[in-house]
Amino acid sequence: QVQLVESGGGLVQPGGSLRLSCAASGSIISINTMGWSRQAPGKERELVASITRFGNTNYADSVKGRFTISRDNAKNTLYLQLNSLKPEDTAVYYCNGEILKRYTVRPTTVWGQGTQVTVSS
Repeated sequence: QVQLVESGGGLVQPGGSLRLSCAASGSIISINTMGWSRQAPGKERELVASITRFGNTNYADSVKGRFTISRDNAKNTLYLQLNSLKPEDTAVYYCNGEILKRYTVRPTTVWGQGTQVTVSS
């Protein structure tokens, strides 16, 4: 059993910051690309940022320069630093990872349960 657990969401004022974490646990051999997506009410889920095992990153245009994705491979943990938050950043944020599980031959995508980020004054 492999699971991803997000934490760090909450209520923050416009212009504020949050740091999200996503810890992977279970029978993990390796984790390839990891990412953060978000889904606002009434909207489709969108990719926010991704990072390869070697640290190559990719960001949605809407968050470039404000959000920073990082990971600690030794701890199987993914992070997202959210700065200069705007009301339109309000959403449930989900992490995911391409995980090679023990006793399998190819990686599968595992998703976390999500953490709510609300930006409001």
